Amino acid sequence: MATEAATTPDLRPIPQPPDFHPTVLIPSQNDKLRFWHLMVAGSIAGSVEHMAMFPVDTIKTHMQTIRSCPIKPVGITQAFRSIIKTEGPSALYRGIWAMGLGAGPAHAVYFSFYEVSKKYLSGGNPNNSLAHAVSGVFATVASDAVFTPMDMVKQRLQIGNGMYGGVWDCVKRVMREEGFGAFYASYRTTVLMNAPFTAVHFATYEAVKRGLREISPEYVGGGGEEEEGLLVYATAGAAGGGLAAVLTTPLDVVKTQLQCQGVCGCYRFKSSSIGEVFRTIIKKDGYRGLARGWLPRMLFHAPAAAICWSTYETVKSFFHDVNGAAA
Repeated sequence: MATEAATTPDLRPIPQPPDFHPTVLIPSQNDKLRFWHLMVAGSIAGSVEHMAMFPVDTIKTHMQTIRSCPIKPVGITQAFRSIIKTEGPSALYRGIWAMGLGAGPAHAVYFSFYEVSKKYLSGGNPNNSLAHAVSGVFATVASDAVFTPMDMVKQRLQIGNGMYGGVWDCVKRVMREEGFGAFYASYRTTVLMNAPFTAVHFATYEAVKRGLREISPEYVGGGGEEEEGLLVYATAGAAGGGLAAVLTTPLDVVKTQLQCQGVCGCYRFKSSSIGEVFRTIIKKDGYRGLARGWLPRMLFHAPAAAICWSTYETVKSFFHDVNGAAA
């Protein structure tokens, strides 16, 4: 009895503050992954994201182009019905192969650059939102150089109404008729759009994910970052993607105008000057023209980001498990 009484105090649990969650303090596991792991995870995530949401992107592109006819307000339902009526359901997927060819390599660059930059800029601090935002900007500058040419081909096929025979026919005709520079006519605008888009997206994603860990640690598995539930990734991704999409819609409209100029009656600009495009849009459609397609853009990027981040983190977890089993 004496022995039991003496050892009883050692068995008492140590009281913790009500908001103490050990799982929140788990460090990042990305150090266990090689560079090619991040590239494969990003490539798969980007391809799944864009392929799944492609019809919404087609509707957005149709809403944002300026045609030679008088401009009228076009809603999502009206744009959808117009595409189905005039071109058929298959038109919603026209250009999807161009998207597939561009999205995989671009997202491989995108996520690998992000992870590497975040590792060196954050200084080991997982709560460094500035490092997340700057890393996102570095990632988008690099990935846009890969993605912009195929994005231009994709948008021309989306509104071309049979003008091109496919991806390679579009590439050859653009090279022959407009030159190599046409593939990068919107690159400056794309970077100016995607830099703030990615900064907002990544910073919001990391902040929301961290907040969900702190507020609702039950969403996080016992293994920490490797076992976070898909709900956390999807929620944080949707919040980041949706917010960033709405804030950067005006620049997305400018990008669409530059990439689709001269196709099927779309307005052709004298130069690729961003200022000229802005002035033309405001002159022809008013300031509301800069917000064209904001709703389908948000409806595209919120679920697309949820799909993308869920897929990316899942593939990363798979590689963690494989590495752990091989160790």
